[in-house]
Amino acid sequence: MTAHELIADLAAYVTASPSSYHAADVAAQRLVSAGFTQLGEHQDWPAAPGRYVVVRDGAVLAWVVPTGAAPTTPLRILGAHTDSPGFKLKPKSTLISQGWLQAGVEVYGGPLLNSWLDRELCLAGRLVTRDGATHLASTGPVARIPQLAIHLDRQVNEGLKLGKQAHTSPILGLAGSAEQAAAADVLALLAASAGVDPEDVDGYDVVLADTQAPATFGAAEEFLASSRLDNLSSVHAGISALIQTAEAADTGAVIPMLAAFDHEELGSASRSGAAGPFLEEVLDRIYEGLGRAAGQPGATATQRAQALAASWHLSSDAGHAVHPNYSERHDPANRPLPNGGPLLKINANQRYTTDAPSAAMWAQVCRAAGVPTQEFVSNNDLPCGSTIGPITATRLGIRTVDVGIPLLSMHSAREMCGVEDVAHLRDAVASFFTTSLNS
Repeated sequence: MTAHELIADLAAYVTASPSSYHAADVAAQRLVSAGFTQLGEHQDWPAAPGRYVVVRDGAVLAWVVPTGAAPTTPLRILGAHTDSPGFKLKPKSTLISQGWLQAGVEVYGGPLLNSWLDRELCLAGRLVTRDGATHLASTGPVARIPQLAIHLDRQVNEGLKLGKQAHTSPILGLAGSAEQAAAADVLALLAASAGVDPEDVDGYDVVLADTQAPATFGAAEEFLASSRLDNLSSVHAGISALIQTAEAADTGAVIPMLAAFDHEELGSASRSGAAGPFLEEVLDRIYEGLGRAAGQPGATATQRAQALAASWHLSSDAGHAVHPNYSERHDPANRPLPNGGPLLKINANQRYTTDAPSAAMWAQVCRAAGVPTQEFVSNNDLPCGSTIGPITATRLGIRTVDVGIPLLSMHSAREMCGVEDVAHLRDAVASFFTTSLNS
């Protein structure tokens, strides 16, 4: 896939993934189309070598068990997350105010609130009906959070402050007449998009999402503008690299894996988040199968410890490019730019997991792929964010490094990256899955 084709493919993936549930489902569909077998958590899993994928809520794990794999075969895990900051639909979501139909929403994570104003938004997520079935839903552009005109707030350019409760409810229609008010029903819009009766909906997890299509721009079209680049850029790189290297992985010496979790923007503490049990449970089942294939009841504790000790986790989450209008907010010596290659993210207080051995591993992977890389470290006066890297390293003891493509406008409804970095990250991940490492 060429760099141009890869950008178009990332754009298609983002567009098809307005919620974490869509992102996990579309990832699984793409992998199944590439020859992976989708497993159910309630099934018995095969012990034979093969390509597998499993979805739990808004998380997706996929891996290749090579021919000749043993209970001590190590892993190469590309870790990422499927969720993005924004707004989530509240219970009793239909609001009528001053003749307008609005949706009641709650802030999800840490979005740049002002970036969501004056955008055409959809409602997207999952509905669970009374028969227990789950339905993915996406409405198309139906909502907008309108700004107040400058004529009604002459001081707005001196500083905009949005009330999270008072000022962020999107409008969806008019409810000025008795007939309109009687027909007003936000849930009915969602149910219609999923083809179900709203009376049958017993539960829902629904977010707002920007509907503007991703697009390249810049003097040489060197940038990509898109929603949800944090962190669907990393999920897409993992999908693409796993498909690209699957044939080589079938006879390789490691188990390459994509682990894309939900709820990172909230701290990852959920059954489908990196702090939850999903990855560990899947690894237990993989190594139990490898033990059975070797004529044992399962992998022994020693064998599993040996496998994890030889494993690596590439925690990939978008980072910050230096902002030309706010350069004082960045480290004075480390000034990463778009199209300069993925970031190696470093923090002395272990908000990122990178250390000397993992930095050396990343350098080896990038050299093998012919990919440039840049270092990122925060300004000492500003707090540093974190990733799933420290969580996975703490839970499993796997050696971990934190990386990701540089962005401007992170946590905006529309972020931007360099188009070359999309291919750089895909190539680096593919190299990570296949390169024979020094340690």
